[in-house]
Amino acid sequence: MKSIREIYKIGRGPSSSHTMGPEKACQIFKSENPTADSIKVILYGSLASTGEGHGTDRIIMETLSPIPVEISLDLETTKLPHENTMDLFAYNDGKQIAKMRVMSVGGGDIRVEGRSDIDKPEVYSENSLTEIIDYCRHRNIRLSKFVFEKEGDGIKEFLYDVWKCMDNEIEEGLMADGILPGGLNVVRVANLLYNKRHIDERPETKENRIVCAYAFAAAEQNAGGGTIVTAPTCGACAVLPAVLKYMKEKKNFTDDDVIRALAVAGLIGNLVKCNASISGAECGCQAEIGTASAMAAAALCEIFEMGYGQIEYAAEMCIEHHLGLTCDPLCGLVQIPCIERNAVAAMRAMSALSLANFLVGTRKISFDMVVKTMYETGKDLHSKYRETSQGGLAKLYQENK
Repeated sequence: MKSIREIYKIGRGPSSSHTMGPEKACQIFKSENPTADSIKVILYGSLASTGEGHGTDRIIMETLSPIPVEISLDLETTKLPHENTMDLFAYNDGKQIAKMRVMSVGGGDIRVEGRSDIDKPEVYSENSLTEIIDYCRHRNIRLSKFVFEKEGDGIKEFLYDVWKCMDNEIEEGLMADGILPGGLNVVRVANLLYNKRHIDERPETKENRIVCAYAFAAAEQNAGGGTIVTAPTCGACAVLPAVLKYMKEKKNFTDDDVIRALAVAGLIGNLVKCNASISGAECGCQAEIGTASAMAAAALCEIFEMGYGQIEYAAEMCIEHHLGLTCDPLCGLVQIPCIERNAVAAMRAMSALSLANFLVGTRKISFDMVVKTMYETGKDLHSKYRETSQGGLAKLYQENK
């Protein structure tokens, strides 16, 4: 299993698989073909269906500039190595000089067909949470210490930079107003949520309002193309920072406490990515927002120094109760239902924290089992519910316009 640095990537939204991944592919292809005088890019699957709404065409043109680029959308080919597949062709004087097939597998990561992932070394020999907990229990160490030991020098500094960016994306989102780009005329509401007291402002009502305000702020920043941190993706970037910022303020936790929590959250996201998928195009929104909620719940348990079983139970619950969640964004934009969904998932993580604290002894389902279930469920979902905007809310919205 690779480093948790692959889970947390700082970059611009709105989509890790549709913007960050293709951008990386184009950078590699451009650098490898300096004599190319034109390039053709063919997008397949979800990249073809929702690439325009996600900004895929824009990022490709910008990254390959000043080389002339032709972009084609192939909506017919179904037998693909991954739901986010793209082909790049380089030409010189009309003759093809290079070709590269790339799969954007989620979280900004790519796989290049025919090439090994040699630039990303394995950091963890353990590939399941069961293995990791057994190891930690034998040595009587917390999961966060396990991460720090495995990742080595620089990981705490890396996570501190991640946290600064997460905190900043929320602060910037709270100050922003206006309409998000894309044509849906979605109004930014984070500032309204944060500042407008509820008619029944009890402590639990205020908690709900503030956590949701933080989640809306980060998710709106992503939708507006702002700088955010994938956790594990752009579309699900707001869940983890929202709960950590709220709890840090409420309980006066330190930055070091937050760093511990981010380490454990990264481990959970890594396990899902390694054993299933964090790609909405591959497994629906359960893979993105379900994983984000699980990461947030595990982080909360760690920051309160709960035990292995409570951390596992909280993370397992969040994925279990997002099983089957479809990815059908309106007009291919990471706005509806994506922004609200981050807030709901953040509150679900808070609930999982409480339930895990009280009911850990009743757990029957392991985290590893529910991750495998999520992957199988995602593969069973019809393609129109996997980030193609061809079914569900996206389809009915278009029909009723």
